[in-house]
Amino acid sequence: MDALVIGAGPAGLMAAEMLAADGRRVVVCEAKPSAGRKFLMAGKSGLNVTKDEPPEAFARAYDAGWLAPMLAEFGPEQVQDWCRALGQEVFTGSSGRVFPLSMKGSPLLRAWLTRLGGAGVELRLRWRWTGFQGDGWAFDTPEGPVTLSPRVVVLALGGASWARLGSDAAWVPWLRERGVEIAPFKPSNMGFAVSWSPHMAKHFGQPVKGVALIAGARRERGEFVLSARGIEGGGIYAISRDLREGAPLHLDLMPDVPAADVEARLARMKPGQTLANRLRKLGLPPVTVALVMEFGRSLPLTLAIKALPIPLTGPRPMDEAISTAGGITRVALTDDLELRALPGVFACGEMLDWEAPTGGYLLTACWATGRWAGRAAAKE
Repeated sequence: MDALVIGAGPAGLMAAEMLAADGRRVVVCEAKPSAGRKFLMAGKSGLNVTKDEPPEAFARAYDAGWLAPMLAEFGPEQVQDWCRALGQEVFTGSSGRVFPLSMKGSPLLRAWLTRLGGAGVELRLRWRWTGFQGDGWAFDTPEGPVTLSPRVVVLALGGASWARLGSDAAWVPWLRERGVEIAPFKPSNMGFAVSWSPHMAKHFGQPVKGVALIAGARRERGEFVLSARGIEGGGIYAISRDLREGAPLHLDLMPDVPAADVEARLARMKPGQTLANRLRKLGLPPVTVALVMEFGRSLPLTLAIKALPIPLTGPRPMDEAISTAGGITRVALTDDLELRALPGVFACGEMLDWEAPTGGYLLTACWATGRWAGRAAAKE
């Protein structure tokens, strides 16, 4: 064995592809019974591979400017070309999000694994890394414990969400013992808990559309869903970092209507009407009316419509989050994504300390960092 990749998600497979292209004998070890399990789960409702927007705008979606060179080399345009080279044509939706025509991850993954196999990449399933054995890499395998001593290693072990699919952060203490600095993990792109009154139960599962979500100084248009546990969905994910850091959440229920116009419309209504009737006459749908009745009854009505407070009791558990913030810090890495404390060992994907919203940004960065780490490892 010449090169070892631990983790068969998008980042690890991309690193393996780069190593194999350089002529390395590559073994990919994966703890689960199959490759790309989180990748396939993410594609269940439509695999969003990237966002079709200019490179500068795309890079601004990340909280880590040091990813810019990697995204410049493998950004939205390159991702689309790469998918086409695997026989998977893509299309761009009205929001700029890019999807395979099949909308699924499985055809893309099958084609990719076939190409990797043809390049000589060996995939070993149910091989779980269990830490270090002296200078070797210890694994639990179907045949029993095995220790490997490869020339170069690329780690692509994921973050700390969706543990059942492989991203369980079990690797953190082993790397810390070897001197690798790791920032604590936090949930990202997650829902938030809300303490509802029993009256809200009939609205669970309903989407809230056509609103603006305000988190401190941040304002985003989007939609979200009410559930027994709280609120979740794309609109919430877009501001989840701000909410996690303590910004209060308010909703503008009529974002295209100035407050003065809302006030004027209310003034023209006949006196004596119930609050619910007044809200319905403004054109608000039942689920939005219910939110005002739940949290805005004590407020001036215009304020309840233009800045309705939604009291959150905290983020949902990290293992329910789509992704995580935290991980191996930038100072622990060289520009080539090599671990300073472990020469010859590289890291990529969600185990690195960066954060981005959903919408194709997460998957593109996993591919881009995997490509970057794999190419650098091939030079060792």
